[in-house]
Amino acid sequence: MNQGVEILRALAARAAECAADPVNAERAKLYRAVNDRHMVRPVVLLEEIPWNELAKEEALRARCTDPDFAALETYLRREIYLWEHAQADRIFRPYLPVPKAVEITSVGLNVREEERGKESGGIYSHRYENQLKDDGDLAKLRDPEVKYDHAETMRRFSKAAEAVGDILPVKLMGLETGYGLGLKTWDDVVMLMGPEQLFYELCDRPEFLHRIARRFCDIFVRLMQKVEQMGLLEADQLLIHSTPALSDDLAAGEDRSRVTLDHCWGRGLAQIFASVSKDMREEFDIEYQIEAMKPFGMVYYGCCEPLHDQIDILSRIPNLRKVSITPWADVDAAAEAMGSRYVMAWKPNPAFLLRVSENEGAIRAEIRRALAAAKRSGTSMDIVLKDISSVSGNPENLTAWERIAMEEVLAW
Repeated sequence: MNQGVEILRALAARAAECAADPVNAERAKLYRAVNDRHMVRPVVLLEEIPWNELAKEEALRARCTDPDFAALETYLRREIYLWEHAQADRIFRPYLPVPKAVEITSVGLNVREEERGKESGGIYSHRYENQLKDDGDLAKLRDPEVKYDHAETMRRFSKAAEAVGDILPVKLMGLETGYGLGLKTWDDVVMLMGPEQLFYELCDRPEFLHRIARRFCDIFVRLMQKVEQMGLLEADQLLIHSTPALSDDLAAGEDRSRVTLDHCWGRGLAQIFASVSKDMREEFDIEYQIEAMKPFGMVYYGCCEPLHDQIDILSRIPNLRKVSITPWADVDAAAEAMGSRYVMAWKPNPAFLLRVSENEGAIRAEIRRALAAAKRSGTSMDIVLKDISSVSGNPENLTAWERIAMEEVLAW
């Protein structure tokens, strides 16, 4: 037995123990209750961890030299680490996920940028070159190709199953909807145009930006039709961009041998529109989301942009179920506007992770305010600490924040 297999088998044995914990089934019920709007209590998750700062942790140090095994090793080490140090309401999957070999090509234009601070291994800055100057540039956009390599998929699966399948089941995973498979026109355009130019164009050439929005919407709709027809969508989606995805309202009891878009979450967002008016969001994004989201069983809208005062325009999106409410949003106004109609994906302030011991009072106050808002308005909610760019090099900050959050939520 080679070293890589030995390492994976030891990790798989620990993963099997974590997955066998009955708490996983209990949490799955909590996830569904939140998303189906009959919440038992809010669920708490920690996602988007600054792994670069935790690299010195012995439990996270990668040892496999085989590239296939290295990817699986990294996944298992991180899942086990969070289970042992910042578990919150995490669910440990009862299998080792192996992604299908799927490549989705570009839309014809690739980002050109100047990067600064990338050597830090964490968050860094970008300055983008404008590649969407006129209709000639717009004509360069094309539908991406979707390439599925069945032979490579089975090679990956067989190799993983042979290594650890007798300890931990191995499961092929299709494409999960979320940030990568969502209508995020303006997140994409800002990288092809630059933020300053985008804001100028909204005022100076709105017709041109509508043509851009139309093109990206059409590309997205056809892409989702293609992955659906190719049978590449994943039925067993645990999270939708860091928030719980499980739901009985997504026809979970139906035959999933062929997963269709109505079994899946749709996702829309326009983060750069945090800096434009509500009317502009409705005109340039929501109008296109209405069309693009129709095939999906449920829709999750938003990311880092504050949306507490825009629930009325978001409600026009078909099958809207969940809305992102960020640290920059007014959680009281959001809950009042959402009521029991929608699920609040509430995001606490990740800056408190820099000094948790010094910020404990502020952390508790922030969480208590959100819990009170949800209770007052009858709003189901999940609490997801994400976008954690730094823990000041101290992994204990994750553990400390998790302890505080769970104490507050369990007092619900």
